[in-house]
Amino acid sequence: MNSDLHVVSSPQRRGLLFVLGASLFTSGASLVAPVAATPAWDGPVLDTVHSRQFRAWMVRLISAQIRNGPTPRWSQRDCAGLVRFAVAESLREHDLAWKRANGLLNLPMPPALELDASARNALRHRWRLADGTNGVYASAIDIVQGNCAFVSKDWQSAQPADLFFFDHGDDQHLMIWMGQQLAYHTGSVTAQDNGMRAVNISNLMQWRDTRWQPHKDNSNFAGIYRLAFLAR
Repeated sequence: MNSDLHVVSSPQRRGLLFVLGASLFTSGASLVAPVAATPAWDGPVLDTVHSRQFRAWMVRLISAQIRNGPTPRWSQRDCAGLVRFAVAESLREHDLAWKRANGLLNLPMPPALELDASARNALRHRWRLADGTNGVYASAIDIVQGNCAFVSKDWQSAQPADLFFFDHGDDQHLMIWMGQQLAYHTGSVTAQDNGMRAVNISNLMQWRDTRWQPHKDNSNFAGIYRLAFLAR
């Protein structure tokens, strides 16, 4: 394994089956009861406009972690922790105090995420877990298994904020598509290295350790997964 790529462990490997629920937020950002709920995802789904706004905030927030280093607001620092942190913070109210705390002052901001408090609270820190409950903490495989929909194994199908999922049996790893690069956390933090990485897709395609190449024929690359609350 390349020394730059570390993974998180899961106690067991689970099958991957995803079906995206069909509920929506209305244009007024009120929460609508889910319809056509499925065992895989029975939560709300953002409409196209709100999904685009969320993606922009998630990319901006992760970019700040790469540029400035992890904010103290982010405590669980590994690949899945980066996803949990970025999702939760992207769904917050982005007022002046929030921007200051996340090192985003004096930077261009995406369009406001126009969701009311009930809509935000329905999604923040409510990861669906393997036992059917919801919680603040979710492992890498919990995130993709219970909270995402499979998109493709073709990287060109990815949209910003989509997840690239690598499965090495007992070890799983997530990377986040930023539009041109993949961002991730190595799972290791030292005084000299905060663990944040961003790699161009062309470089990753040529990675020395072929298990990390997001090729269709790489059995360790499980594919691209989209957060289930985002519009397809």
